[in-house]
Amino acid sequence: MTTSPAPVRPLGGVAAGLALVLVAVLVGVAAQRVTAGPAAGGARTAVTPTGHTTTIEVVAEDMRFHPARIEVPPGDRLMVEFRNRDQRRHDLVLDNGARTPLLGEGASARLDAGVIGDVTRGWCSLPGHRQAGMTLQIVPAGAVTSSAATGSVAPQPSLDVMADPGPAFVARDAVAPPTPPGRLHRRELHVREVVREVAPGVRQRLWTFDGTVPGPVLRGRVGDTIEITLVNDGTLDHGIDFHAGAVAPDEVMRPIDPGQRLTYRFTATRAGIWMYHCSTMPMLHHLGNGMYGGVIIDPPDLPRVDREYVLVQSEFYLGPDGQPGDLAKMQAERPDAVVFNGYPAQYAHRPLTARPGERVRVWLLDAGPNRDSSFHVVGAQFDTVYREGHWENRATDPGGAQVLPLTPAAGGFVELSFPAPGDYPFVSHAMVDAERGARGVFAVR
Repeated sequence: MTTSPAPVRPLGGVAAGLALVLVAVLVGVAAQRVTAGPAAGGARTAVTPTGHTTTIEVVAEDMRFHPARIEVPPGDRLMVEFRNRDQRRHDLVLDNGARTPLLGEGASARLDAGVIGDVTRGWCSLPGHRQAGMTLQIVPAGAVTSSAATGSVAPQPSLDVMADPGPAFVARDAVAPPTPPGRLHRRELHVREVVREVAPGVRQRLWTFDGTVPGPVLRGRVGDTIEITLVNDGTLDHGIDFHAGAVAPDEVMRPIDPGQRLTYRFTATRAGIWMYHCSTMPMLHHLGNGMYGGVIIDPPDLPRVDREYVLVQSEFYLGPDGQPGDLAKMQAERPDAVVFNGYPAQYAHRPLTARPGERVRVWLLDAGPNRDSSFHVVGAQFDTVYREGHWENRATDPGGAQVLPLTPAAGGFVELSFPAPGDYPFVSHAMVDAERGARGVFAVR
């Protein structure tokens, strides 16, 4: 009843920004004392010019600067060859006052950044572009970018939901598990506290069921009995709550200490996709740090389809690198990323597949802990909608649906057929969350 990793698929039309770096050292005049441009916080740092010039190409593409961080030998003059390869206008503005003009697609300009003696920041000045991640940092080689230098209060990982995860990345297999035979399903679930990548270059210590976020997708039918043995292999107390079962919570949902085991047995009496999650307080912290998963209980009349996928939407609230998520951010409802199946935009880089005319079912679960979901497929319509145990549309009905709206802990499925070959993006239509990583692509061929 577990999911298994999907094979790596080619990016197939997903743009990847490439940084091109050119370094030229020119013999200059005799060194003399000058003052570099203002560093973070407005301080000015004295540096001895080397008489050399470092030239680096910076490319604007996909709403990012490539590279986004430049190291320059202290005292070198930096010349930036700025090129815009994006489909929108951009400029480059530095906090020492240097700037390029606004450039359209394909245009370029040379920017004299001055003699580099301290950290210098850059950004695109168009409204919203800086906030969307178009930032650049210029650092003297060997300098330590402490919290004082970078302006941060505490060391926090830098998450770029648009970054390419690289050729070795394997997306989580979104294919729904088959309904198992028999009426009794036994399974051990192990609590594991693991450090893993949650976005390109960003690692967090997650609390998990069986080492994955979300936990394994389980499946059964109405009338099946599911018996779960929870084994706590972590360092904290953890528990479990299955929404798919109606049971008194006193014993089966109690937290257990490291090294302990607990058996949770229930009979599935109603259909749907149901959430399970850690039952230990503060529950917000345990859910927000990865302890959730889904259980599919098939409706009795569930028809056959050609393809069936499962997407679990959830949020990341980053703590320091390699540490658990930030509870204060969870309490303030300030997610760093909103994701499907535990990784931002993974199905934009490794698309889900279908063929024209095939019937595709997508099970959706909003694990939260805080954000609503509004699932939408661009260029397609849902002829079937099943939400929280209720058929809202069927393929034989004249009506259709454009979104499947879900609140935290709610679930359902949609069915659709793609009219023609193409790339069909899917998103949470809460657009701020789509831009936080709740997006992917169906590659229809």
